[in-house]
Amino acid sequence: MNQKVRVRFAPSPTGPLHIGGLRTALFNYLFAKKNDGDFVLRIEDTDQNRFVEGAEAYIIEALNWCGIPFDEGPGKEGDFGPYRQSERKQLYKSYALELIQKGKAYYAFDTAEVLDQHRKDHEAKGKTFIYNWHNRLKLTNSLSLTNEEVKAKIAAGEDYVIRFKSPENKELLLKDIIRGEIKIDSNILDDKVLFKSDGMPTYHLANIVDDHLMQITHVIRGEEWLPSLALHSLLYDAFGWDAPEFAHLPLIMKPVGKGKLSKRDGEKGGFPVFPLTWNQSEGYREAGFFPEAVVNFLALLGWNPGTEQEIFTLEELIDSFTLERVNKSGARFDPEKNNWYNQQWLQIKTDEELAELFSTELNAKGVSVEQSYIKQVVSSIKERANFVNDFWELSDYFFQAPTSYNEKAVKKQWKEDTPEIMQQVVEVLENIEDFESSRIEDTVKAWIGEKELSFGKVMPPLRLVIVGDMKGPHLFDIMALIGKAESIGRIKAAIDRL
Repeated sequence: MNQKVRVRFAPSPTGPLHIGGLRTALFNYLFAKKNDGDFVLRIEDTDQNRFVEGAEAYIIEALNWCGIPFDEGPGKEGDFGPYRQSERKQLYKSYALELIQKGKAYYAFDTAEVLDQHRKDHEAKGKTFIYNWHNRLKLTNSLSLTNEEVKAKIAAGEDYVIRFKSPENKELLLKDIIRGEIKIDSNILDDKVLFKSDGMPTYHLANIVDDHLMQITHVIRGEEWLPSLALHSLLYDAFGWDAPEFAHLPLIMKPVGKGKLSKRDGEKGGFPVFPLTWNQSEGYREAGFFPEAVVNFLALLGWNPGTEQEIFTLEELIDSFTLERVNKSGARFDPEKNNWYNQQWLQIKTDEELAELFSTELNAKGVSVEQSYIKQVVSSIKERANFVNDFWELSDYFFQAPTSYNEKAVKKQWKEDTPEIMQQVVEVLENIEDFESSRIEDTVKAWIGEKELSFGKVMPPLRLVIVGDMKGPHLFDIMALIGKAESIGRIKAAIDRL
């Protein structure tokens, strides 16, 4: 195939981009970049009733935040624009009329009331009403009416739709890169509406015409579009165009495994299902996820690299990605595992990057310290964190002396002789000239040995008075970082309080 690879992500601006839609965009992006191709964004906004203000900007911002920007689309005009279907609507009618001329489509004048009656009548008999080869000659359309009658109806301004004429008694052999060969009996297909009398195409017609005009070579989309594959293939045939290759991605399933992941699952489980916050629903960005982590976990939802590797940069994903390794079956969404991915990416980041991110939060709390100090703090606590927003809880004692002490720990560690022992520790610390971690440790441990005290009598209460709790990294590292005066001050304050 010598044609340049061109793929498109074609969302409807009817609300925020769901994480499933973001994965579709990601797989399109990876496939395009792997094959030196173009990644096109097309906004399918023909359904103006469902249009939501701000949704298009949200989609674009989400792609940019994830580091998977489109090459062509709204605001990045290429040679195939415009990229919003509402700005292309004058295109579609001529294609619908072309199909009528070829005998592949027809005008239908049946009113909504009449069709509803047919539906109810069929339901009463336990059947399903399908508008197609077996009844179309009994209904009101250009196949059952004379040319004169059709012209008169159109001239009189009667409402009509243009329907596709599905073939009778044909076995369709459809190909899908992920699912292999699919056989469909054309007799079960209905004659889908392609064009409405209000001058707007339906999704099916607009989609095919746009993909053809934009020279899309591969249509990579969600499994929910699989039932449309037969119609879309027939439309390509009807126009006499080469069809693109199709790949239908597996669904993203609920964490419990049954059913498709929804916004409600996120609300119930306390995890995001949108890349960015939308109204009351928190996004992955605002929840503190790194975009690299989101891209990493999304890529492995339904795609398998064939190795044990789990952590991938975007470059590594592009390098490894193939549609052949996408699974057919749905992929279970695992919020815990997603947190793990973020934790892994947090460890990959440099202390400088993390300190930079943490300092924003510290400034908001009115804590003003040197960047080099923040870097040392981050270095000592980051292994215990999943998110940068865990840092404050893990490190507040580096920036402020404890104002209260863990009650359980006080009960357990603060004995009658503890104040006296802590007072002696103060004297030991006062005599240390070079107040760095290993020097403090050696001196205190030597003193404990001399006094024939147990470590349990000194170390736990010492941690309690320095930190306010029994948490944190190596105690002498903490003391070295906060400094001699602060360490001594905290011990004295605790003796007074406790």
